[in-house]
Amino acid sequence: MVSKSFSVVIGCILGVSCAASAAASTVALDSSVFVERTRAESRILEPARQLAPGDRVVTVLTWRRGAPGGQFTVANALPRGLYYQGSASDTEEVSIDGGRTWGKLGTMRTAGRFVTAEDVTHVRWRVQSSDASGRIAYSAIVR
Repeated sequence: MVSKSFSVVIGCILGVSCAASAAASTVALDSSVFVERTRAESRILEPARQLAPGDRVVTVLTWRRGAPGGQFTVANALPRGLYYQGSASDTEEVSIDGGRTWGKLGTMRTAGRFVTAEDVTHVRWRVQSSDASGRIAYSAIVR
């Protein structure tokens, strides 16, 4: 059974707050959210319907644009019930202050210590592609 707070997390994840900007064309974003499960010594992804503390959530952002080419930025706010783990791309930047400042996880410092995945509030990718569509995936852990 999922507690009310985790139901809210699922709702926030499914309504993922993404922002995309493009100079030449409009970018459409869709998100799919999965939970990673281990069964018979294999890992599978299934649609996120119920979450529990410690579950690994994988979000796949799919982007499409009217005309191929150029650069745009995709930014995503992480729900408070999750902490960021990593991206399938090493080009992401993270923010720990609501999107005001950005940097690479592992190089940023706060209060005399290195920023950890649990500090991340937002993640973004600067997409430079000649393709008209693509995907970005990242994972997070339910607190």
